[in-house]
Amino acid sequence: MEKKAATSHILIVEDSAMIRKYLRNVLSPLGMNLSEASDGLMALNQINENHFDLVITDIDMPNMNGIDLCQQLKKNPVTRSMPLIMVSSLDSDEDIDRGFQAGASVYISKTDVQKRLCASVKDVLSKTSVRKRQSLLVVDDSLIIRSIVEEGLSQAGFQVMTAANGKEALNMISIKQPDLILCDIAMPVMDGFEFCRAVKSDELLKSSPFVVMSTSSERGQMKRMLEIGASAYIVKPFNIDQLVFLVEKILSDHFLLLMKEKERLTVERKGMLASITSLIVALEARDAYTCGHSEAVSQIISGMIRLTGANDQDVEKAFIGGQLHDIGKIGVRDSVLLKPGKLTLDEYDQIKEHPNIGQNILKSIPSLSEALDIVCYHHERFDGNGYPHQLKGEKIPLWARITAVADTYHALTSDRPYRRGMPKEKAFEIIESIKGTQLCPHSVALFFQWIHSCN
Repeated sequence: MEKKAATSHILIVEDSAMIRKYLRNVLSPLGMNLSEASDGLMALNQINENHFDLVITDIDMPNMNGIDLCQQLKKNPVTRSMPLIMVSSLDSDEDIDRGFQAGASVYISKTDVQKRLCASVKDVLSKTSVRKRQSLLVVDDSLIIRSIVEEGLSQAGFQVMTAANGKEALNMISIKQPDLILCDIAMPVMDGFEFCRAVKSDELLKSSPFVVMSTSSERGQMKRMLEIGASAYIVKPFNIDQLVFLVEKILSDHFLLLMKEKERLTVERKGMLASITSLIVALEARDAYTCGHSEAVSQIISGMIRLTGANDQDVEKAFIGGQLHDIGKIGVRDSVLLKPGKLTLDEYDQIKEHPNIGQNILKSIPSLSEALDIVCYHHERFDGNGYPHQLKGEKIPLWARITAVADTYHALTSDRPYRRGMPKEKAFEIIESIKGTQLCPHSVALFFQWIHSCN
């Protein structure tokens, strides 16, 4: 049964029972869990006892007003990331500024509730959900700066880590990769320049946006950091809201870039699959045996590789490699490829060229690079007497060793132009007997594990 998403819990803080009822009616289409409090003090007590995803509060209330409530929540590390929407009849520019200064995410005039509240609630909860999943790393040798930036970003809902210098930051990154890095330049042990170079030279880290925070507004330093790979440069002292806006903008732009890259890879993958289809059709048009053989070997390889704990992407790549493992036979003459009788030594040498031919065909298609090991090396033997490169033992890539077992099994059990296929039990005996010479022992064990899993 599909698990339902948790319903958001919203606290409505308003001294007028009639307006609380009105707000409930406005919010009812969202289907969220709604609680009520008649003033800020009662709201604080409820928040201390229950979890709320959002607070919607009036400003002018007895005992504790909405501004004081907001400030109290933002002072508490436990509640400072909780978003607040202020709904008030006080709608002058000064009132609105006061609400935002206190920490409100959105400020809505009571005359605009019907038009704006539901959309604002959905928007705020969506942004909060995204921020909770985004982790930021703040690197600065000043404890005061680290504390101020951490508090401001935490209030905005981000997960924040801090480090006092580049070396400490690299140690932290090795444990958890941040979505964005904010870094000072002048630091002991490892400064911002060296740290930025280290980040941008790492394949796993280089895509994380890098924002420089510095007291220096010197143009040369700015250009130098941007050339190294920084995404933006902000000069201290800065307004924390300005920093939050910058971080949100960069993360939003970065997300869009990732989506475009995903779209590009999807298009490339479709093109790759079209190329594979064309190659397989061309091969199968010449050799009917290869049609069933390639498909069967693909199924065995992907099943074996899945048992190693490989992810779905690797399993798919292995399946594609299995489909293409004999593609080089396109370059073998029909008189040799389709010969019903025994091959001469010269003809066998021509057959032995098909891994090299396959490599030459596929190497110009970047998306098929993972399949090359299977195509090139599936006829290498564990004892070094295979072809075309006489690789031995574990020098043969793992996927190729796995393919050799799958290829051997299907070749033994399927009909050929010159003989009938043998029973499975006989093929199992032969595979066991050539373990350690022709076939990799680990791959043979994996094959039998796959066989048992299919029964």
